[in-house]
Amino acid sequence: MKIVWGKNVKAKRQPVVASAKPDLPFGFENDTEEDLYEERAEASPNSPGTKQADTAESLLSQGNKMAEEGKYHEALSKWEAALTLTPDNAVLHEQKAQILLELGDAWRALGAAIRATQLDPLWPEAWVTLGRTQLNFGEPDSAIVSFDKALEIKPDYGDAKADRGTAVRLVKKRGQLHKSGLNANKRRFTVGENSEKGTESEEKWEETVV
Repeated sequence: MKIVWGKNVKAKRQPVVASAKPDLPFGFENDTEEDLYEERAEASPNSPGTKQADTAESLLSQGNKMAEEGKYHEALSKWEAALTLTPDNAVLHEQKAQILLELGDAWRALGAAIRATQLDPLWPEAWVTLGRTQLNFGEPDSAIVSFDKALEIKPDYGDAKADRGTAVRLVKKRGQLHKSGLNANKRRFTVGENSEKGTESEEKWEETVV
């Protein structure tokens, strides 16, 4: 599974920041003046919402660079810091899931991937990441469902098709092993049955000799 950090982002998502009006002792003379005030407040670099979004974006970029360099723990730290500022950022949750897979933490990766699909259910890459975490967690049946959701959104998605094929093969292999295990149990039971019958015959033979 090849992972390229930051490539799954389909578009820049601008966080929604609620505009806040200070309690001024006077009102606006007209709607135009009020609109102008709001535009300036939203565009102002000193706006708390703007600073917060910029900081989260910076942390995301720093984490991407560290992940590309193989510094997974450091990247995870950056992304988790960004999530404290923008907890509803689906991209951060999806990339966090990827890096947790790299670190072998399938359980936390599963939670992050699920959150990404909840925040952006129409993002096929998020469903593929969820499917991969489910495969790593030993749930190929659930993974197939996730890959199918990705293909519903993006029918020509090559990665989803390939990973779905892997999941299907795992399910088939599991079925074969299960069937083989049942046959083995049956054979062992049959052998045991024959042994018990043989022992009974030997006892009867000994009684006859006596």
